[in-house]
Amino acid sequence: MSSFHGSDGFGLGGGGGGRARGRGRGRGSRVLGSGEPPPPLMDPERERDGRRIMRLFAPYRGRLGLVLGLILLSSGLSMISPFLLVAVLDRAIPNRNVTLLTELVLGMIAIAIATSALSVVQTYVSTEVGQRVMHDLRVSVYRHLQRLSLAFFTRTRAGEVQSRIANDIGGIDNVATSTATTIAQNATTVIATTIVLVLLDWRLALISFALLPLFVWLTRRVGRERRAITSRLQGRLADISSLVAESLSVSGMLLGKTMGRGEDLATRFTGESDQLADLEVHSRMAGRWLMSSINMAFAVQPAIVYWVAGQSFGHAGAAIKIGVVVAFTTQQTRLLFPIAQLLSVGNDVEASLALFDRIFEYLDLPVDIVEPSNPVVLDPGELLGEVALEGVGFRYTEGSPWTLRDVDLVVPAGTRTAVVGETGAGKTTLGYLVARLYEPQAGRVTIDGVDVRDTSFESLAATVGVVSQETYLFHATVRENLRFARPDASDEEIEAAARTARIHDLVASLPDGYDTVVGERGYRFSGGEKQRIAIARTILRNPPVLVLDEATSSLDTRTEREVQEELDQLAEGRTTITIAHRLSTIRDADQIVVLDHGAIVERGTHDELLARDGYYAALLAHDATREPLH
Repeated sequence: MSSFHGSDGFGLGGGGGGRARGRGRGRGSRVLGSGEPPPPLMDPERERDGRRIMRLFAPYRGRLGLVLGLILLSSGLSMISPFLLVAVLDRAIPNRNVTLLTELVLGMIAIAIATSALSVVQTYVSTEVGQRVMHDLRVSVYRHLQRLSLAFFTRTRAGEVQSRIANDIGGIDNVATSTATTIAQNATTVIATTIVLVLLDWRLALISFALLPLFVWLTRRVGRERRAITSRLQGRLADISSLVAESLSVSGMLLGKTMGRGEDLATRFTGESDQLADLEVHSRMAGRWLMSSINMAFAVQPAIVYWVAGQSFGHAGAAIKIGVVVAFTTQQTRLLFPIAQLLSVGNDVEASLALFDRIFEYLDLPVDIVEPSNPVVLDPGELLGEVALEGVGFRYTEGSPWTLRDVDLVVPAGTRTAVVGETGAGKTTLGYLVARLYEPQAGRVTIDGVDVRDTSFESLAATVGVVSQETYLFHATVRENLRFARPDASDEEIEAAARTARIHDLVASLPDGYDTVVGERGYRFSGGEKQRIAIARTILRNPPVLVLDEATSSLDTRTEREVQEELDQLAEGRTTITIAHRLSTIRDADQIVVLDHGAIVERGTHDELLARDGYYAALLAHDATREPLH
């Protein structure tokens, strides 16, 4: 399946967009959204998935039991109607018994009213159960994704994730809401009607069910085909979701327009949509001829019953009464629809298995960063804030080169350490290890001697604040974006933080003030203004340890100088790790660490490193001339 990445290498969204989308799950080499045909029906893994689907409904077994009871009651009442009809045709009308006729007709009306009312109640309860199951699935997938490390999201398209939650879970709506009850209702109707048909005339019943085994076998074959098509269809929907999410975002539109590639993107979307349309047609037509043949056979059967009944009139002892014939054909018609429904539902279930498989694939993604069972709760108010990395080694995937190797570093409490190096040296990774956004494969990271792996997520997040180069603001008001850091913050505290970050005057001057909507990714504000809002957000949280990840790298020189002043003010009294892009911003750091290919090659103050005339001095010379490093 194609994404944005064509033969010319053009792509939107930067990192991870065109990289591996798959993940081992013990399911061979399948890739997320690859659209490969699913394994055979009797695959043990499919059986396990079937049991998992059943467990989704387990919390609602009481309401499902109520639905089953209503279905059985409705079916039981329906069994009475054909015998009332026989009595009408063979007793009441021939004998001109008006009283009996009235009683029989009233009974038929009462049964119709009762079954209709029961059907409404049953539909309400079953729909509620189905929607709760879908809610549980959405929440489970979302919560599970929240627990995954940052590494997963760097290699997975945002549209792919959105598609799993929206398209895949949305695709099981009909199955989760009505399929189980439809199966139970139709199966009960078939059983009840079969009993009635046999009681009316067993010879006609045998004729009615002669072709049913063949229809069931053919329907199962169609179900396998539809499941394979559904898997490919959902993969294509994920591709389109990714394309729309990236190309119609503010950044995507800017890139497309400035590169003059709008028409190219439209062409790509047209191709994806065309393939999706073909798959939709294929999906809807799969087995359509078979179902039409089945419906035709069912429609012909009443005529066959009339013929057989007519032939029996020549044999006085074996003649079938008119009332029996009419009641039989009426019940036969009533039987044909639920049988067709059961065969059709079987196909829907087969197709939905592909959706459940994709959902379970996300739920089975391993959580590589977990909170200990008895975590240490850090108290930011009592921490000194000393950060230490002891023999730390990290790489993103097994077998890949080490991003960090044997890193030993101590950042004394209340001091400022700058981390410098070429692009790809491992600077950002080092900072993210302190916040436990990643986890080292070797060594450990400590705060005041406590391994961050032993701490609670909440207290660690309150201890380590991160201001990154890519400031993210929600499409919400300024106040809501700031309060995201501390939901219990008062308006006065929010304004105080904004004043400290030197953004209050600007926000207050806007027509809506702090209730101004920032726009998609904060595009209502300039880069420097967004960065100030991010700083105010961090000030509001007031963490004792601060990681500044190239927080001014995307700003112009003047704005960078202004924002740097706010960052310096924010860093006062805190343990600060500054990942530097422009070396001019870290001259006054208490300690400068130089990374090269994941290893520390130099450390010291600015003056000490400059005097050595080594790696740092070369970096500083390049930074001064803005020459690219190779």
